[in-house]
Amino acid sequence: MSFLWHMHQPFYKDPVRGEYVLPWAYLHAVKDYYDMPAIVEAVEGAKVVFNLVPSLLEQILDYAQGKAVDPFLARARRSPAELDAADRLFILENFFSANRRRMIEPYSRYRELFARAGEGAPGAAALRLDSFSDQDLLDLQVWFYLTWTGEAARRRFPVFRELIRKGGNFTQEDKDLLFEAQRELISQVIPLYKKLHKEGKVELSVTPYFHPILPLLCDSGIARVALPKAKLPSIPFRYPEDARAQLLHAIASFERLFGFPPTGIWPSEGSVSDEALGIIAQTGLSWTASDEWVLAHTLPGGLAREREPLYHPYTFSEDGREIALFFRDQGLSDLIGFSYSQWETERAVADFVGRVKEVRQRSRQAQVVPVILDGENAWEHYQDNGFPFLSRLYAALAQTTGVKLATFSEVLRHSGERRVLEHVHPGSWINADYGIWIGKPEENLGWEYIAKARAAAVQKSPAMATLLAGGESGDEAARQACMALYAAQGSDWFWWYGDDHFSPHAGRFDLLFRSHLMSVYQLLALEVPDELHRPIKKERPPGFVRAPAGLVTPSISEVGNDYFEWLSAGLYDLTRQGGAMHHSDNLLQSFYYAYDLEYFYFRIEGVQPLETVLRPEDSLSLHLVGAGEWRLDVRLGEGEGELQVLKDGTWQGSGSIGRYFLGRSAGARVPLFPLCPGGEGTVLCYLCVTRAGTEVGRWPADAALPLVCTSPEPGCEAHYNH
Repeated sequence: MSFLWHMHQPFYKDPVRGEYVLPWAYLHAVKDYYDMPAIVEAVEGAKVVFNLVPSLLEQILDYAQGKAVDPFLARARRSPAELDAADRLFILENFFSANRRRMIEPYSRYRELFARAGEGAPGAAALRLDSFSDQDLLDLQVWFYLTWTGEAARRRFPVFRELIRKGGNFTQEDKDLLFEAQRELISQVIPLYKKLHKEGKVELSVTPYFHPILPLLCDSGIARVALPKAKLPSIPFRYPEDARAQLLHAIASFERLFGFPPTGIWPSEGSVSDEALGIIAQTGLSWTASDEWVLAHTLPGGLAREREPLYHPYTFSEDGREIALFFRDQGLSDLIGFSYSQWETERAVADFVGRVKEVRQRSRQAQVVPVILDGENAWEHYQDNGFPFLSRLYAALAQTTGVKLATFSEVLRHSGERRVLEHVHPGSWINADYGIWIGKPEENLGWEYIAKARAAAVQKSPAMATLLAGGESGDEAARQACMALYAAQGSDWFWWYGDDHFSPHAGRFDLLFRSHLMSVYQLLALEVPDELHRPIKKERPPGFVRAPAGLVTPSISEVGNDYFEWLSAGLYDLTRQGGAMHHSDNLLQSFYYAYDLEYFYFRIEGVQPLETVLRPEDSLSLHLVGAGEWRLDVRLGEGEGELQVLKDGTWQGSGSIGRYFLGRSAGARVPLFPLCPGGEGTVLCYLCVTRAGTEVGRWPADAALPLVCTSPEPGCEAHYNH
């Protein structure tokens, strides 16, 4: 049994100016990059692989050494009395960027401030700013950074627990102690990984320096193997030398930092191709990995029902070069990443251990069960940042007969003859293709901009041409320009382009991508093209298709659910709601909304008929945040229910009645005026499916849908403000 936890954040630092745009490397360091190895250290028998991206390690070092300051940290350190109105608004709009259920609601003072700031409703913070005193803002500064500390960190650094116990009325001295402790924590992160590697409890592996999709650097046209109808960039990108450089920079950086070379690599997003694997093998690395669906598309007979081929290490062989290959068990990995956070800890651990035992019983020759997933983003959805779950999971597996926790290098040392692959299907861990990073207009434009910048740099600078060809040069400007170009090749910018994923910070990711390319031109004394000053990312809510065309009064009964009644309704595509994580198992597909003079109307369609995938005991809950937070629970069949309102942290009856049906699709009608007392405004909406008291799905996962309602006068139209 082998775990690989992939530790990664985008490169938020401008490689020339050294400025940080967003705070997530810092925040995940104090919450996850410390907690994850600390949990392994504390559990007897635990053993894992941590995959560390070099550009992330560079950022952690900057924060540990006090060299990095981002816009969040700069405002958090200052006294509220020193902040101007713009800074105070920035804090109010950004310092609730945390999981509401696990990181805001458990703390009464933080929850109170969140409610007073409008609970994330667009524009609410600006309207309520004057009601926030200096003490309110100081408490908010402390709580934002305090809630981002992990449970293991709280157990090892007493100041965090002392501040949580205090709860509010913090002083400047309290805040100084908080940041001093976090600085000390961050300085211990890299030494802790190094210590555990030396003790044999973890293996450390690496990823190409700026986390690029290696096969697309080698040849962007390879995307058409899995997506033959894809429209690709008008300028083909074929620079395998860039893929090699990203690998060599990563290996050299890793060895400088840890004192030994890495033996394994998780290629960015598990993306592989024959050409990329050949280049990886040339570097001397011993093993790499990808996803089970890549293996399924590689083997002539697929994985078959028993999936026995998945549980073996392979050897990829090409022109005398070899490298070992592992393929992740997608089901087990996704259960940890997306499902178990909503389960009771013991039940989740028992379920996982039971599934591992089933693999052993089903596949007697199985040598390894690879579980590979993101090592940071899931934990904010878990109780206590995943500490109880991971501690119990490691301990339970270590005590299970017939199961042994091992690193990938240990598996290779003790495995028998490996199966040989002379070809792999070109794809990633998502859908066994590269569709997240290429093929949509925004993504293609990004690739074209990189290709243009590279061509201009080579033409202008002989030193740059030498460096990009793998040579050496003493020209510092060319070296910095080369690194800026490589930074722009990172996969993260393309994750947010297109409509696959959503982030309220997508515009900043877009700006940072273009800034890397601007730096290439500026360093080489070239004029920056005008196109790089224009945003690539279209600013709109995730999955937004259209706004309501006017007042609509559709039927919400199953019999009267006429498709044409909803043609003028607003529409969101719920399959386009992903955030920093990606989950391919979608239940809900389309969300329609409309309103008339008295009611809001909703229609929800599933990927499959809802009555075939939902159980009688399941509840589909419609959450609406307007003048307060409201909820209507919908169950199979047709009926009505009292609209619940959230007061003092508990759901209470409101006296207002909503009607609903749930069959092939779902429909609901709720009174308009409890949500919009003035008859207009923005209502935020999200959907939850609950089974046996446990939330098993939420749409959207990361941000509510804004439903804009204009004054309900006869003949008026609803407009969406882009």
